[in-house]
Formats: sequence, structure tokens, C-alpha cells
Amino acid sequence: MTPVRRALLSVYDKSGIVDFARTLVDCGVTLISTGGTFDVLQKAGLPVTRVQSITGFPEMLDGRVKTLHPMIHAGLLARRDLDGHMRQIAEHGIPPIDLLVINLYPFERTIATDATDSECIEQIDIGGPAMLRSAAKNHDAVTVICDTEDYGSVAEAIRKDGGTSDELRRLLATKVFAVTARYDHVIASWLNARTETKEQIPERLLLSSPMQQELRYGENPHQPAALYGSFFAAFEKLHGKELSYNNIVDIDAAAALIEEFDTPAAAIIKHTNPCGCAIGATLSSAYHAALSTDQSSAFGGIVACNREIDIQLAKTLNEMFFEVIIAPTFADDAIDILRQKRDRRLIRSRRSAPILQAGLQVKSVRNGYLCQMTDSEPEDPNGWELVTKRAPTAEERTALAFAWRVVKHVKSNAVVYTNTQQTLGIGAGQMSRVDASTIAVMKAAQAGFSLDNSVVASDAFFPFADGLLEAVKAGATAVIQPGGSIRDEEVISAADKHGIAMLFTGRRHFKH
Repeated sequence: MTPVRRALLSVYDKSGIVDFARTLVDCGVTLISTGGTFDVLQKAGLPVTRVQSITGFPEMLDGRVKTLHPMIHAGLLARRDLDGHMRQIAEHGIPPIDLLVINLYPFERTIATDATDSECIEQIDIGGPAMLRSAAKNHDAVTVICDTEDYGSVAEAIRKDGGTSDELRRLLATKVFAVTARYDHVIASWLNARTETKEQIPERLLLSSPMQQELRYGENPHQPAALYGSFFAAFEKLHGKELSYNNIVDIDAAAALIEEFDTPAAAIIKHTNPCGCAIGATLSSAYHAALSTDQSSAFGGIVACNREIDIQLAKTLNEMFFEVIIAPTFADDAIDILRQKRDRRLIRSRRSAPILQAGLQVKSVRNGYLCQMTDSEPEDPNGWELVTKRAPTAEERTALAFAWRVVKHVKSNAVVYTNTQQTLGIGAGQMSRVDASTIAVMKAAQAGFSLDNSVVASDAFFPFADGLLEAVKAGATAVIQPGGSIRDEEVISAADKHGIAMLFTGRRHFKH
């Protein structure tokens, strides 16, 4: 145990600080404090010394400078096991500080509001991180708290033993360096976003996010897992049991697809792939059309909507088992009905939620990370190239645009058949593009759909004419694909031979 005799308290979030400080005083600990924290403790009747009484220097520059002083940092950094260190601080009248309690200015919370750049900059804490790092470096002798949730464990240790254990101090120091790393990362990302020559792909990938929730398990029960970051800033759980690892992955995929559409739209997701997707005059009509694509696969999936769910649609949704239902809002009477299923998760999506590193996707690989910009850049249909003799009709062009929006959210190799408003058959995740088309045709037949006069989208080029011929055989009259194969002319020739209209987008949508 290392005793705690003197503590410096300087916190932005003052919740719990008075009770914690009172415990310290009861245990004979001397308190030092700054600014607003000093005022709060003094008002509570606790004996506390203002930090400028220690430094002999006033707080200045509107509080920007108050603890950046050798009288503070030497008191935190002096090694108690070195006679030379202790002799030096004694010669200069520097009191050793055994406990530091700091929580930082809320920079991340501030940038999530409509605060001005100047207001955000003032929330960049300088003295706090400096003191935290000093104390954490010297954790052999100094206990450091940067999280209000740690007040209890430290207070208990001091009450019981008059100090803290090596293990506790090491754990607290570990948390400090994680917190300051995250803090700097948020600031760097915010500044980069405001720089004209901003990096899309950062030169250094900084990953430092707090655990938001420990999960029961990962993709499978034997895999430990947790959720990090601020996922619940974008998705608020209104009802149901805890989200699983797979739920969270599917929710993210469902939201990405449904955000493609401005008109009423519904999508049903299973294992990150859409079972069906549709738009309509009403959300209800869109849902029914999406469900009709593959009703058997939809069982146990995730439903995502981009409009409020009303009571009639809620009653319809209750007729089938879905793990998760996502919508921007739920009518009060609708949510009452949907809550009747105890385990079903109801999620409110927030499209306006701030994104720290907008557009950046990170995936871990062995001994490293892959980083790319998300495949979310808007496309201009006017830039698509007509490569066949026959141009698509206005109706076909509308259907092709719909199909192209959907296929980018289907695992490769992906082939999607649609009409102007709904998916008819989806082939996902196949090693062969012909197989993807064959499966899409089979799924359409199982659902009772004719593919006559349908359109087809392929997420990457047809390497041979056989994939296009499968579409012709199925009844499709128009095709949209990226183009770029060395056999494009062969594919175009096959399309012309069968009177098919085909557009090249010049952009591939592989999804691994």
C-alpha cells in the first residue's frame, strides 16, 4: 500500500466530487484544488487550499494557465524511492502530491453540438492531460483518477488501508493513457476535418475508443466481444434485450442501405445481406414489397425503415418474428404494440448523429489494419455510359437506378433483379457471378416473381458473356454494371444480339 496524504482535485464534471473529497478529509488527506472545483469544495465546508497558494502564481489567461507549474508537476513526478528527488523538492518547498483527480474539458461532446470553432478550441484541455500523464507516469507512488466511476474503489481503499495498492494504481494509470490518447485523437480528427488539404486516409491510424458495452459473445458463443466508440449516438435502443455482436453488424448494414433512399423505403437484412428492399408511396407498401422478395429468409432478420412506424404497420410487423426493427421514430401506439414482444429490439436511428471520422472504414487483419473510405460517394446517373445500341426506356432507367443502389449493399459476387420499386431476386456472396445470377433467379421463382421485363444490376463487371446471357434467359431487358472487363466488347455484343439495353457506371461496388 502507498499512503495518500495530499490530493489535488481539478474536475470539469463535478458529479460526486464533494462526497469523494469529504471521504478524503475524513481520512486525514489534505486537499488542493483549482478554480470552480475549489469553489464547490469550499462551499461544501471542506478545508481546501487553492492551487495558486502552492504555485505562488495566479491563475491567468481566462483559466488557460493554472497548473502548468513546477510546484505541481514536480510534486507529481518526484520518485519517492530516490533520495535525490525527495531532497530536491524539499529544498524548493514542493509538497508531494499522492492523489490526482482530473476529468477533462468535454471537447468531444462540444464538437457534437453547433458550437463555433472558437468555442470548441477553448474546450481543448492542456493542463489536465499534462497532470494526468505526470501522475500516471509516476503511478508507483501516485494514484490518479480520470473517471468519476473510480471514486468508489479509491475511496474504499483509502478508508480501509490509508492508501492504494500497486495493482489499483497501475489499472488507473492504464486508463489515463487510454483516455488521453483518445482525447488527442478526437482533436486531431476534428482539426483535420477543418483543413483544406485534409487527409482522407490518415498517415497514422489512431484507434482509442472507450468500451461502450461488453457483449455476451461475438459471432459465436466461444468468442469474447465488446462494442467500442459511440454506436449508441447513432442508434438508440428503445426496447428489448441487449444487442448481440451480429445484431450490431446487421444494424449498421441495414442503416447504410436504407439511407440510400429519400422516398418511403424498407429493407430486411439477414447476415448483412438484404433479403428484400423496396420503396413505395407509403412505408407499409414498401415493407410488404420488401418482404415479398424472400419471406422465408426474412424470418429472424432485421427490418429497417426510413419513416415513422405507425400502428397499422406495427400490427403487421408483429405477425412475424424479427430480431430488430429500426426506424427514425415510432408512433406511441405503435411502440406499445411492438413492445409486446419482450426480446425484440426496437432501435431509433439518428441520421444526424455526429461521426468522428466521417467516411472511414477500418478492418483488422493479422498484425495490422486495413483502412478505406466508405463506398458512399453520391453517383450521377447522367454520367453513366450507354454502351448498347438500344437505350433503356424511362421505366428501365428508373429501375436500373434502384437496382444499382441496392446491389452496392449486397456481398460480392452480387447480382440483383428488380423492377422500378422492389427487389425480385438477390444473389449474394458467390464465388462465380453466373452462380450469383442463378441463385437470384431461383429466389425470384421461389417468391413467385416473373423476371420478364425486369432489370439486373451486377456489382462488378461480367467477365464473360455467360452472366449476361443468364439475365437474358431469366427475362431481364436492361443491365447496369461497372464495365471494365477485357471482354466488354463480347458482353456488349451479346446484349445487342438480344436487344438488351446496358449501362456502364464506371464504378465497382465490391463488398467483402
